[in-house]
Amino acid sequence: MDKSMLGDLNSLPEEDQIRMSTMIDQLQIRDSLRMYNSLVEKCFSDCVDTFRRKSLDKQEESCVRRCAEKFLKHSMRVGLRFAELNQGAATPD
Repeated sequence: MDKSMLGDLNSLPEEDQIRMSTMIDQLQIRDSLRMYNSLVEKCFSDCVDTFRRKSLDKQEESCVRRCAEKFLKHSMRVGLRFAELNQGAATPD
């Protein structure tokens, strides 16, 4: 979540600004962890078929790498598009 989306935090008392900033930081960390967990779960379930070895074979490793790249590119594109839409929806006071 972008802190600029919440408007002007400077109009709040300093204690509330700190509390809001901390809350935003915690939400960003939570969202990052969710994205990471989703990436791991999806790519693992799509790419790893058996547990023959401790490490991935070349085919599994290649699949995981492609899967992760696609997932991250998609996430970045969605984030950029969301920012574009959010910026266009913002109206000056």
